Amino acid sequence: MGISHSSESVKLALDTLRKNKLRSGLTILGISIGISTVILISSAINGLNTNINNFVSTLGTNNLWVFRFEPFGKRPTTEELNRKQLTYDDGIAMRSLPHVAAVDPGLTDQNFQVGLGNVSLKHGKYKIMNTILNGDTSSVKDTYDIQLKEGRLWTESEEERAADVVVLGNDAAEDLFPDESPLGKDVECGGDVFTVIGVLDKQAQPFGSGRNTQDNSAYFPLKTFHKIHPEIMDFWIAVKYDDPKNKAQVTEEVRELLRTRRGLRSNQDDNFAIFGPDSLTRLWNQLTGGLFLFMVAVSSVGLIVGGVGVMNIMLVSVTERTREIGIRKAIGATRRNILVQFTTEAITLCCVGGLLGIMAGAVLTLILHFAVTFLHAALSIVWVSISFLVACAIGLVFGIYPAWKAANMDPIEALRYE
Repeated sequence: MGISHSSESVKLALDTLRKNKLRSGLTILGISIGISTVILISSAINGLNTNINNFVSTLGTNNLWVFRFEPFGKRPTTEELNRKQLTYDDGIAMRSLPHVAAVDPGLTDQNFQVGLGNVSLKHGKYKIMNTILNGDTSSVKDTYDIQLKEGRLWTESEEERAADVVVLGNDAAEDLFPDESPLGKDVECGGDVFTVIGVLDKQAQPFGSGRNTQDNSAYFPLKTFHKIHPEIMDFWIAVKYDDPKNKAQVTEEVRELLRTRRGLRSNQDDNFAIFGPDSLTRLWNQLTGGLFLFMVAVSSVGLIVGGVGVMNIMLVSVTERTREIGIRKAIGATRRNILVQFTTEAITLCCVGGLLGIMAGAVLTLILHFAVTFLHAALSIVWVSISFLVACAIGLVFGIYPAWKAANMDPIEALRYE
């Protein structure tokens, strides 16, 4: 009986939509706009999250980094900037820890003053600017799972004697040697000449297109790097451990080792930071959290406007059908029957608006997917379901008052209504 009554209410609601196409269309427009906005923005966020997760996975699931402070997500405090730097010996000491497979204590020189004319590398008539210069041990290939496009990395012997060799990032090699292989050729850096022995493969780009700044890099043996920049002694230590399940144990062992080496007492906080690729994921989640709030704010406006429109059209419908309500009550319809009928009509209106919004959002997502290919926008089934449920809830919230008004009409007065 309840099912047949609900089906009758839905049929009446659809009849109302057909009889008042323009009015109904304008009423549910706000619902449709709000829902399509949710679908479109959630699809964009879904695509971006996929890109970031894929990028983070390329950094390795069993890697840790150790530095004076964590560089992701916040500006370092004065205390952090004044901390004692990590040393080469700190990194070498970590190699003896259980479950540690490789350690690379590295140094970096990066020019952030883009556009000021500082040339990092030269070859003949070609030159590149703002190249990231790295000094690493021969363990870098094991720590970062480096993939070479051609050539090789330096050996321990070349590192020990500070050989004048360099490995170029993909973009650095292409810009300096556009028409030839760079292997065996010389590049100038800081007034010194270095022989190219290898070229790295192109690295993953977080957003799928364009250049990764890490591809404009040059990698030197650590002692060779010291010849170029003897003043840089701020080590960034990369640790690779044997199995992701040992992350907590390795992290704690590295912490205890550094606390001992740095002379920290038990009541003192760490004066260093240990972090991994998941730090990037947390930072990204913070950024998308702000975008999510923006999505909620924008879509809420459309949904509230649509809800008010639904309440308005339902109040008008109640007024227009006052005599019908009186007749139904006279032949035995209860207050509950009338309440369910008009509430169902309001929910049906919003459900139609929600479905139209979902279809519009899906079309816009498809356009965005092919128009902005690096975004990889993709529909989220979770958000599609949430959006539809929200649309139905809007119908319930904004339709309950008109339905209550209809249910509480005096049948005698309703029958007299002209």
